[in-house]
Amino acid sequence: MTTVTITDADRALLDLLGQNARMPTATLARRLGLSRTTVQARLERLEREGVITGYGVRLSDEYRGGFVKAHVLITLAPKSLPRVTAELNGIPEVRTLHSVSGTYDLIAIVSAASIAELDHLIDRIGALEGVERTLSSIILSTRIQR
Repeated sequence: MTTVTITDADRALLDLLGQNARMPTATLARRLGLSRTTVQARLERLEREGVITGYGVRLSDEYRGGFVKAHVLITLAPKSLPRVTAELNGIPEVRTLHSVSGTYDLIAIVSAASIAELDHLIDRIGALEGVERTLSSIILSTRIQR
């Protein structure tokens, strides 16, 4: 496995892209105190080395505020992780899936348009073959998001 060297300038570049992935290269260069060609070369290197795997959309708080979000802790039957992961990957409301240590095996971060849809989604997750138990917590507010 290749070791990727990330410099302080790379970290600063990644931080700026985290704030706005559509920021023009010239603006990035100006904010970093680097030339445009240097920034472009850094971006290409970070993409080539797999540090940057894509660019995404950050949804507004107003838009996201209409959704009900929850953490769903999931306990799995032995040897069911690959099957359950594949099933959960096919459910668009599952926004993020983490493997964790402890009593539960997975934590799914889910988002639904209403409490009724969230209830249906949690039932759907609990009914998957290989899921033994779930425990859900509705997210009331997000205090810090980076």
